[in-house]
Amino acid sequence: MYSLKEAWVKMHGAVPYEGWDGRVLCDRTDGAMTFRANRTQGFMAAYTFTLVLEGWLTIIYNGRQLVLEPNDLYVYSPGMSVTIVSATKNYRGICLLVDEHLTLESDTVRDMIRIAYLPIVRLREPKIALSDDVAAVFRSRMEEILRYLSSDNAHKGAIVEHLYAVFLLDIQSVLEQSVENEPAGKRAEEVFVGFIRLLPENFLEHHDIAYFADALSITTTYLYRVVRQLTGRTVVGYVNQFLLMEATFLLRTSKLSIAQISDRLHFSDQAAFSKFFSRMKGVVPKEYRRQKQ
Repeated sequence: MYSLKEAWVKMHGAVPYEGWDGRVLCDRTDGAMTFRANRTQGFMAAYTFTLVLEGWLTIIYNGRQLVLEPNDLYVYSPGMSVTIVSATKNYRGICLLVDEHLTLESDTVRDMIRIAYLPIVRLREPKIALSDDVAAVFRSRMEEILRYLSSDNAHKGAIVEHLYAVFLLDIQSVLEQSVENEPAGKRAEEVFVGFIRLLPENFLEHHDIAYFADALSITTTYLYRVVRQLTGRTVVGYVNQFLLMEATFLLRTSKLSIAQISDRLHFSDQAAFSKFFSRMKGVVPKEYRRQKQ
């Protein structure tokens, strides 16, 4: 998939400003700018969060038509199938784009992601309807990120990562309140939420679908079908994403040997871990560590 920087250049022909590292971007958007995203949707390794400020936007998300209206926060996850169909002439929004690798590897964001992972993957609706007051808070957060990105602050990279973590926790807070005030969802959604709650505490020791299915008292076939249906991804794909997050973190920040990291992540041996990491990152663990030092 395209990195955020590659996707932006493909959409707009150039980087947004000189010296941009391609990790985080926040920008105001309109209909013409939004339609350019069709060039990379489904192939961009970045999370995007779009807050609709004015007008309406119609999209096809995993085969379903959705209408985004003022105060809707739309969440795009890497690899999801999305097509922007139409936009009103007065459509305006503000969009936060975050490279997938920052989300998976950032020292600042790492633990926050475990807490706030559900809003990133969502269930079947990739949009969150916000009240006027809450939408104003999210807009303020995004504009603050925009201001720092365009500033000369020597520490703006670290500050923006912190602000991104706060932004995710704001989303989590909104979702927790909505869950408390809504009746129980369908069985499939309950199963998926159960899986997401189990994942952060168990992915290190349990890499297989059978463990999670047993913990939820369902069959492996049913769990696989539910996760695939609601997200377009697989149970193993989620587990692998968390393993990769932990592996890259340990390679970058710890003095553990590769064999020790392999053992901590409960791979059968170092060779199996190296094969996994190389498949996921395109580089062996030793070389990745050397690049990041």
